Amino acid sequence: MIDRSHAFPIKEQARMLGLSRSTVYYKSRPVSAEDLKLMRRLDELHLDYPFAGARMLRDLLRREGAVVGRRHVATLMKRMGIEAIYRRPNTSKPAAGHKIYPYLLRGVKIDRPDHVWAMDISYIPMRRGFVYLAAVVDVASRRVLSHRVSITMEAAFCVEALEEALAKHGKPEIFNTDQGSQFTSLDFTSVLLDAKVMISMDGKGAWRDNVFVERLWRSVKYEEVYLRAYDTVSEARASIGRYLTFYNGRRPHSSLDGRTPDEAYFGKQETAMAA
Repeated sequence: MIDRSHAFPIKEQARMLGLSRSTVYYKSRPVSAEDLKLMRRLDELHLDYPFAGARMLRDLLRREGAVVGRRHVATLMKRMGIEAIYRRPNTSKPAAGHKIYPYLLRGVKIDRPDHVWAMDISYIPMRRGFVYLAAVVDVASRRVLSHRVSITMEAAFCVEALEEALAKHGKPEIFNTDQGSQFTSLDFTSVLLDAKVMISMDGKGAWRDNVFVERLWRSVKYEEVYLRAYDTVSEARASIGRYLTFYNGRRPHSSLDGRTPDEAYFGKQETAMAA
């Protein structure tokens, strides 16, 4: 379907076919069954001990009988897109052309829909591989406004999820992410700037307001992903989509006084409009 030798740009060919650019450019790299097993366990340990770095995770794995070195654990963590979360000096430098925006949520009370949206990416294990899940979440209501499943961590699928959230739900005052290269890319930030949305970014490796998205990942994984073994990307995409529909519309949250995210998001909006 994609003709790489054609004069018409691959990006435009993908757009006309309704394909993600990340899918077009992706070249598969086989991952051993042993590494997939380690990555699945690392994912579980990271949810339980988000402060654990490669050394601590190596030691935890060794206590379970897995013979693995720190460097290999660090390599797998990088592939999964996870790192230890703790407060530390921010000495990182953005990639060329990537601007790091200031953190805007310190001391801000978030108590209404569309005040702050947040976005993050998470590793999703399958039976014989893995994918990545990106989600845009309304912080006040916990509602998942859009999501995408991708086989790579390139910016394209994050941009697609962001554009869908803006098209369906208007825009927030503030949009918060971490400093991942997907979120600092010009393709991503330009969408927010064009929509006149204030951009907020957490310090790299710090505890953050994106903890709300981290709680979503815990729910998604323990209530959906870890109970299944997806055979294909399409199966993962469909099953996760069904779960998020349940999460938004039927799953009550104690932090929302027993309401669902849909009730918290749309209910407050309707009340404000009626007033």
